[in-house]
Parts: sequence; C-alpha cells; structure tokens
Amino acid sequence: MSVETKVMNCIMCPMGCEMTVTLKDGKFASVTGNTCPRGAKYAQDEVTAPKRMLTYTVKVNGGLLPLLPVVSANVLPKEKVMECAAYLRDVVVEAPVKTGDVIVKDILGLGVDIIASRDMDKV
Repeated sequence: MSVETKVMNCIMCPMGCEMTVTLKDGKFASVTGNTCPRGAKYAQDEVTAPKRMLTYTVKVNGGLLPLLPVVSANVLPKEKVMECAAYLRDVVVEAPVKTGDVIVKDILGLGVDIIASRDMDKV
C-alpha cells in the first residue's frame, strides 16, 4: 500500500488554512489542518476531481465593444477547462446582450451553461 501526502491551502474562506491531505493507493484517506467542514470537502474534491470556474471573452457583432466577458454558471472539471476555452474562441454573439443571458447552453455536454457577465448594448 502506497501512502502519499499533499499540502494545500484552502480557498473556501479568508482563513486560508494549510491542510495536509493523505492519499492511500491514490485514493483520499484523510485531511488535517482545516478549521471547518468546508475545508475538508474542498481538499477531498481537489485531490479526487478538481473543478474550476471558467471566465473568458467571446466576440460580439454590433456591440459597443468587440468582446463580451462570459463565465461558467457553475464549476467545470479542471481537465475540460482548456477544451471549453477552445470552443468559446469560435463563439460570436449578436448585441444586445444582458447580464445572465445564456451564451452557450450545456457546453461540451458537461451540464454547465456559459453566461454573459455584463450587459452589451447595440451600437
């Protein structure tokens, strides 16, 4: 049986606890150093299935600006972030756009929408 430890800082609150995660045979076994249950959940998720938010820009036709900032409505699997960004490179929207409008529904079949993070008026 192999035992591995990883040290990480929690990002769930401003405390920034330094946690030590123990993996046994590559699987989560325990975490120490967290001061709340959110830290333990974050550590377990981070070593077993890391996820990230995606912020990006897409092209806009007829808008006051050439690019529209967008964000994932929820977290994405970390290993899919670059693939999602590549997909968004080819997305073009028509102005006007309102904050919260869905720009891409269910990107790459991951169950996560990409939404506008600001209004974009028409020229």
